Amino acid sequence: MVKLLDEHERTLAFAEVALGQIKSLRQTAVPRNYEIWYVYATGYNAPLNKLINETLARNGRLSEADLEQIYETYLSHLKASDRIDKVGARVIGEIDDVMGLIVDALGMSQSYDARLDGAREKLRGAKTPDQIKAIVDGLLKSTREMQETNRALENRLALSKTEISNLQHSLEAIRAESLTDPLTGLGNREYFDRSVEMAVRAAQASGEPLSLLMFDIDHFKSFNDSYGHLTGDQVLRLVAMSLKQTIKGQDITARYGGEEFVVVLPHTALRPALTVADHIRRAVMSKELKKKSTGEILGRVTISVGVSMLKPDDTTDSLIERADACLYVAKRNGRNRVVCELDPEYVAETHSQVA
Repeated sequence: MVKLLDEHERTLAFAEVALGQIKSLRQTAVPRNYEIWYVYATGYNAPLNKLINETLARNGRLSEADLEQIYETYLSHLKASDRIDKVGARVIGEIDDVMGLIVDALGMSQSYDARLDGAREKLRGAKTPDQIKAIVDGLLKSTREMQETNRALENRLALSKTEISNLQHSLEAIRAESLTDPLTGLGNREYFDRSVEMAVRAAQASGEPLSLLMFDIDHFKSFNDSYGHLTGDQVLRLVAMSLKQTIKGQDITARYGGEEFVVVLPHTALRPALTVADHIRRAVMSKELKKKSTGEILGRVTISVGVSMLKPDDTTDSLIERADACLYVAKRNGRNRVVCELDPEYVAETHSQVA
């Protein structure tokens, strides 16, 4: 009883620390933030604590992007791993049960074979019709028992096949969820990292063009500061919806982190990639942002876009770096625009850095 009380008090202390941190840093008391600070309070995840302490020492606060990155890096994958482990344990349990039934059936089959051998010997020595009838009745009984065992095994195998198929679907769903950003429904950073590597390798092998778009929401911080994180989340979903409506087929879309998004365009050269980027920019700008709680019209959201195209000597990192550099040229030159690596602004800035 004392031990239970100690555990109760200890977990309440962790909870108080978590809520205290949320209050002192004026963060939203959503489950994600509570979980981050609860884990921080326990001290069990040293890398998480180290990153939080370093970020607070450097910036004095944790931004929404910081919190999301911490959660994605240190906590979200653990949940997926736990769920995969549980499903895996159920699959193993199901296989063990079936193996047990198969062993029982094999034992029954061996017993049936022994009875057949015994009946054959008895028939050789049978002298009267009653003796023969008794032997045949015994054989019929053994045969019925064997048939019932086989039917039970067939039914159990059918059920097991269904169960394992359902568990396989569960694993696929967990895998898909682990690669999806929960707020926007787009691929997350892990999904992007995997997908862009494969797309770059495929493009280099085939010689087909490939382009990369990087987006950043203009003045996103001011939305959060002026209207709160719920409105900031609404802005992120609005941009994601525009991406989903514009990008189709084999193109890869993902939330890169914070207010940044990425699109990989296989089989797409720079000029058509610029057209796609501008379609997305216009689609985002065409939507009016409304505060859900009050109905207040908050205006329109704009994005800046950087575009790069894969070169023969590129790595995935160099392709991303050029798109990212183009993105920041777009932001420094007025925002709400698309800049690629051939545009004069980017070329001029690159030359000035080299000089």
